[in-house]
Amino acid sequence: MTHGRHGGTQTTMEAPSPGRGGAPRWLRILLPAMLILLWLTAASIGGPYFGKVSEVATNDQTSFLPASADATEVQAALDGFREGDDIPALVLFVRDGGLSDADQTAIDDELSKLASLDGIADGLSPAIPSEDGDAIEVFVPISGDAEVGDVVEALRAQLAEAVPSGMDVFVTGPAGFTADLTDAFAGIDGILLLTALGAVFLILIVVYRSPVLPFLVLGTSLFALCTALLTVWWLAKAGVVLLNGQVQGILFILVIGAATDYSLLYVSRYREALRDHEKRWDATWAALRGSFEPIVASGGTVIAGLLCLLLSDLNSNKALGPVASIGIVFSVLAALTFLPALLLACGRTSFWPLRPKFGSEHAVHVSRSDDAAVPTTGLWGRISGLISRHARIVWIGSTLLLLVASLGVFQLKADGVAQSDLILGTSEARDGQAVLGEHFPAGSASPVSILTQETDAAQVIGILQQTDGLDNVQVLSGDSATGTADATVTDGEVVFTAPAAGPPGTPATAVEPTVDDGRILLQATLDDAPDSAAAEETVRQLRSDLDADVSDHTPVGGVTATAIDSNDASIHDRNLIIPVVLAVILLILMLLLRAVLAPVLLILSVVVSFGAALGVSALVFNHVFAFPGADPSVPLYGFVFLVALGIDYNIFLMTRVREESMRVGTRAGVLRGLAITGGVITSAGLVLAATFAALGVIPILFLAQIAFIVAFGVLLDTIIVRTLLVPALSHDIGAAIWWPSKLATGRTEPERAQKHKHVA
Repeated sequence: MTHGRHGGTQTTMEAPSPGRGGAPRWLRILLPAMLILLWLTAASIGGPYFGKVSEVATNDQTSFLPASADATEVQAALDGFREGDDIPALVLFVRDGGLSDADQTAIDDELSKLASLDGIADGLSPAIPSEDGDAIEVFVPISGDAEVGDVVEALRAQLAEAVPSGMDVFVTGPAGFTADLTDAFAGIDGILLLTALGAVFLILIVVYRSPVLPFLVLGTSLFALCTALLTVWWLAKAGVVLLNGQVQGILFILVIGAATDYSLLYVSRYREALRDHEKRWDATWAALRGSFEPIVASGGTVIAGLLCLLLSDLNSNKALGPVASIGIVFSVLAALTFLPALLLACGRTSFWPLRPKFGSEHAVHVSRSDDAAVPTTGLWGRISGLISRHARIVWIGSTLLLLVASLGVFQLKADGVAQSDLILGTSEARDGQAVLGEHFPAGSASPVSILTQETDAAQVIGILQQTDGLDNVQVLSGDSATGTADATVTDGEVVFTAPAAGPPGTPATAVEPTVDDGRILLQATLDDAPDSAAAEETVRQLRSDLDADVSDHTPVGGVTATAIDSNDASIHDRNLIIPVVLAVILLILMLLLRAVLAPVLLILSVVVSFGAALGVSALVFNHVFAFPGADPSVPLYGFVFLVALGIDYNIFLMTRVREESMRVGTRAGVLRGLAITGGVITSAGLVLAATFAALGVIPILFLAQIAFIVAFGVLLDTIIVRTLLVPALSHDIGAAIWWPSKLATGRTEPERAQKHKHVA
């Protein structure tokens, strides 16, 4: 062993391993070249798929409901009652003070032109005036085969140019909200990626002060993302996984953040190895030996946590599990194959101008040259000294701080938000919905749908007519020019009537409802906005009455019912998956650290950290951003990401602490492990926080909340939990933290070897 040349925590230069240092030159050239070529090929194929995601993605909320949900059953039955998958848009014309005859004529003329607009399906409704005379509503079906966002945009542009001066026109309803959501997600491919990559690039420049290394690390992350996207795209096309804008955005951010984190860990080990090994090949193998276990363990932990989402009832949660797991798999593979090949090819030039020279000092200095020395200088030396002197005060104080911050959880309003609040910023559909409620029943654009047996029609219609909050009961009918007919009960008999063809005032005639497998589809207009709490209460009461009074199963669907079923499924998923994730990650930590006590304490530390992040987030959401609330899945997503990713940093730290503890004992090993990993883990935390914060550029409430929770939580975990709480607690407990492994005896490997020698 050679001491003193390095003056660092690793003072021994290892001789090359036989068969590695002596590998033939052709292998040292061919292997990295083949790996680089393989990744270049995969990324070049996957890159163009960024522009093709819309071909396999869907933002239809009903497609993410569990198959057992009432709203799903009604949605699936619609094909038997209508042709095609048309999505209704509601066009609202409004003039304060009343619409004139000239306005009416202009509206009729414009409606006659709409039928010729590409993407508009048959079945345009007549103009329906409001009772106050200030507004007219028209139902415009958008073809299910068309791009809803493009059709609505063209419709809005045409109407804006055609309406008389002083008249306001809105395109709202399900098609209008879908178009606004599509527009909000439009920045995922460009703005989101550029923001995330720009933030990461700046952090890497500051950390490494090299113009070369950031490009190698970001290239690794981008190639991992391209390959993951290629895989996910084909799986989505085959129907194996579901993909929507929400899952897509999280996939992009997760891969960029995770791949960069794993790359930073490898880079740290490689830089150490270059100081201890003269040949790049030997340094590469040394770096891989040191980083393989923590990177694979960290990636495996994240994947295990994400795959727990497969237990979800809500398909949108279930979809994220395998999609994000695929991203993590390619992140790990890229960090352990592509990046090592690039760094092997570039060698010390990767770190220019601060090249690590063979035999030079390591970054972490110690007070003396023996192996048991602990760091005493620099930031991490000072933090190590603080923990060494006041371990108990540090971990108790850190825990109390996190617990106090966790009190804000009680102010978190995660019981669902209105559809109109999903989009941050401007939304014509939301504005139109508000104006609609001033002149018509607010729920006229999104009626409640009730699927019932034809023999139960009279009883069901009677319940609908008696339910507070519902009005204007209709039935789908192919005999009606508008596709619907009024449904009433007279003397116990059901009567379906629709306006007959002819001039205004022509008496209504009896029609037959559309019947599919003995069932008919009724619709009722909500008095309240379909995404309001009052509308949800109305639908819940209706379901309760139908279950109690109608013998046959009578599912209720529509926009409001879909929101109810989504929220209920989200709450179920949250209560089920959180404890499962904790149990799975705890088991992985026990296997990795070969102990019981340390994993339990690590899990508890991350849970407390998550509580603090959620508590502070709740206060910020309510009192700074004034958000209307949160979806029930926001805490679940925040938990999965923070626990799975937060435990990553504990894995990075504690695997190194265990490695050092085997050599120098637990308390010294804690201080050495903290000092050695401090810089790289802090850098990784900053990178991950920056990438998740980039989600905030997408004007979607859910993503903005996830961005803040995860970004703040990662910083909290990096700065307090991993830097202070875990090291101080481990130092205070000492060797017992490894119970029940042999390390709990407090003997180091040299001491155990010496004991065995004496015994022998």
